[in-house]
Amino acid sequence: MKLDLSHAKWFKSSSSAGGQECVEVAFVTGGVGVRDSKDPSGPALIFSSAEWDTFTAGMRAGEFDLN
Repeated sequence: MKLDLSHAKWFKSSSSAGGQECVEVAFVTGGVGVRDSKDPSGPALIFSSAEWDTFTAGMRAGEFDLN
């Protein structure tokens, strides 16, 4: 999947407390981009909207061990 992220509006979680080591997300037509805030010109992971929905539902359901 290829998305045009050149005009994406990237954001961090409000719970990131302004830190520099964060993940940024951008919602664009056709999917979602995810990148490292320390390297904004670096590569981004690309997910379809359905993949992103499945991932975030799994996060909310506690499917991932974050410790």
